[in-house]
Amino acid sequence: MASPFPSAADPEQASKRRIVHKDGLLFKTQRPPIGDASSAAVSSSGNVMPEILPREGEPNVLVTSALPYVNNVPHLGNIIGSTLSADVYARYSRSRGRNTLYICGTDEYGTATETKALEEKVSPQALCDKYHALHRQVYNWFGIGFDHFGRTTTPKQTTIAQDIFLKLHKNGYLEKRSMTQLYCEKDQRFLADRYVEGTCPKCGYDDARGDQCDGCGQLLDAVELIKPHCKLCSSAPIQKESSHLFLKIDDLQPATEKWAREAAEVGAWSANGRHITESWFKEGLRPFSLTRDLKWGVPVPVEGMEGKVLYVWFDAPIGYPSITANYTEHWEQWWRNPEQVKLYQFMGKDNTRFHTVIFPSCLLGTQEPWTMLHHVSTTEYLNYEGGKFSKSRNIGVFGDKAGEIGVPNSVWRYYLLSNRPEGGDTQFSWHEFVLRNNSELLANIGNFVNRVLTFLSKKYDGILPEVPEGLGLRAGPEHLEQAPPASTSESAQEAGLLFPRIARDVNDLLAQYTQAMDAVKLRQGLHVMMALSSRGNQFLVEAGLDNSLYANKKAECDATMLVAVNFIWTLSSLIHPFMPDTADQICTQLNAPPRLVPVEDVTGAEVLSPTAADFSEARASGDKSAGSKAPRSFFALDLLPGHQIGKPAHLFRRIDEKKEEEWRVQFGGATAKNAAEGASEGGPQISKKQAAKAAKAAKKAANPTAERKLKNPTKEWEELDQKVKAQGEVVRKAKEAAKSADASTTQANVDGEVSNLLRLRNELNLLTDKLAALEVASEAASLVEQVVKST
Repeated sequence: MASPFPSAADPEQASKRRIVHKDGLLFKTQRPPIGDASSAAVSSSGNVMPEILPREGEPNVLVTSALPYVNNVPHLGNIIGSTLSADVYARYSRSRGRNTLYICGTDEYGTATETKALEEKVSPQALCDKYHALHRQVYNWFGIGFDHFGRTTTPKQTTIAQDIFLKLHKNGYLEKRSMTQLYCEKDQRFLADRYVEGTCPKCGYDDARGDQCDGCGQLLDAVELIKPHCKLCSSAPIQKESSHLFLKIDDLQPATEKWAREAAEVGAWSANGRHITESWFKEGLRPFSLTRDLKWGVPVPVEGMEGKVLYVWFDAPIGYPSITANYTEHWEQWWRNPEQVKLYQFMGKDNTRFHTVIFPSCLLGTQEPWTMLHHVSTTEYLNYEGGKFSKSRNIGVFGDKAGEIGVPNSVWRYYLLSNRPEGGDTQFSWHEFVLRNNSELLANIGNFVNRVLTFLSKKYDGILPEVPEGLGLRAGPEHLEQAPPASTSESAQEAGLLFPRIARDVNDLLAQYTQAMDAVKLRQGLHVMMALSSRGNQFLVEAGLDNSLYANKKAECDATMLVAVNFIWTLSSLIHPFMPDTADQICTQLNAPPRLVPVEDVTGAEVLSPTAADFSEARASGDKSAGSKAPRSFFALDLLPGHQIGKPAHLFRRIDEKKEEEWRVQFGGATAKNAAEGASEGGPQISKKQAAKAAKAAKKAANPTAERKLKNPTKEWEELDQKVKAQGEVVRKAKEAAKSADASTTQANVDGEVSNLLRLRNELNLLTDKLAALEVASEAASLVEQVVKST
């Protein structure tokens, strides 16, 4: 699988580094990819890496993403809903120096596997082997850095699942009942779960399954289906009695509900996760069968239940501890350690109830000290170009096809995360995909990094210059924040004020970033990361970085280079969770190891931070550990004078806008233009008025953000709009105050407030573009539907 940690540096390049030595700067461990055949990783030198186990007195973070079924290929909505989102948080957690384990694997038992195996005419095990390998390939391409990616068809899964089941039985939470089931006389089998389909009795959805309706999300009993039919032969089934063991979850509701309310508050669950959980408790939990009349699954370990297996949604969540057990024999240190481990789980909203109600009820029913859910992060649906992903109709991008268009995984990750459906459904749009690459990744991050490193390479031979005298510039933000500088020249005074401002702004954005990411607000964290990059570009403009600055104000240019290169290294730590390959490329070009996110040390511990004298010492001796004790802060000059960078290269490439329509055709994205063209080529005939509407909608769909006017602003947009207006008033007042106060102090304040305003406006523009694209896509899809219905 993709490594959760960046790779080690080339030894020759490492010898050219000049980096301050201090605690909390670099990753403590760099681990290679881990396969599921071994619980211990092996480094490139052949050394066995230690297992990741909880540590006394440290934050221990256990991350899981919903186990994907092995009966399909994951599409983009599946990927952003669980595995990618969990990967971002796990990488962020590691970048904060937290001891983190990310576990996932394929869910392989149940009727979904049996029916797919029958369809492909292979054994269930052969099907599982095929799709397990395919899932691994997809996640590896997307750079998902699991610490271990396993599967549920293992002896340890059987042992742990049966143990939990027997403890529930022993504690009186299971009871035997005779129940009426659907039975296919032609195939001579009970039709459990996905073996039967029909119309949902609750919402009327005509493709409901025997265990759940995808239309309304409700759990079902197969006998409730209207006009049921066997999935295998389509014949109408009869009803037949069968004995099963039911979980008396109603007896567990008081304990589960109390736990859930406390956990949701302490762990700050996502809003939709809370809502779904509370709605279940409000309806009242009802006993349901934990056993099935199937062959493919964990055998029921109770006398008289021979030939039956455990229900897949009882079995599947147990995959988290069993996969961990296949990673380490000390798995209980993670899963039976509630005092020292915090569990973060990521999933689409359809899986919420199983993780916040059913699985916790089963764990509580064992009356043993399990590690319980701390935070649940759930997503809504990511739709595709105004419709839904469909493998059978070749609509949408599926994980095994994403790499075919030649766009690197960083662009895919960035777009999916910027469009993460956190508060409501979102749309995948090819127009927006191309736009975000060109106008955000290329124009913002790509421009900033390449401009600085290319300039340093050409003008300084890639070597960081000395700390210039007279500008008030020292290592560590505690010195950057002192103004004015010692020099009395006007340009030096201006430059001396610039560096404290940039340090303050970076520190402010770092605080916003960590606050958002700690709260698992991934999309907000991504926006702050982009705002930090924008501030870097703004800094270059303020500093006037060009050939003239180098020729006429060398000291100021030197200082600008020192600050800008260290700015980029800091930025790379924020980029890493979202686009790890891009962060690796930046570190390679910087000739610097991956670093942790610089954060304030609230414990008051002292760390090493360099002074001007230490630069001379490091330069003379080649010692990379030069430094002196100073209070830890955020932004610092940790890459020292004399440090030599690698070779600059472009991080992103421009995507031709013509590719948008090419990819839309390739992946089946429907537009109003398609509908209009279809009608003119022998399809359903439409009126001139309808054709004009379709053409207008197609034009808007091709450029949905040309007019930033929203018909239905969301609450999030309105709140952000108010923040922009309020900050505009703050800037106005700051400018008024600057007219009658000391310019050296008030101008810095004005610049800081203007920077905050620009950041907020950028966030509002991004959100407006996104919502506008959704509205246009919805309008286009609606118009197409109207045109089709009217013909």
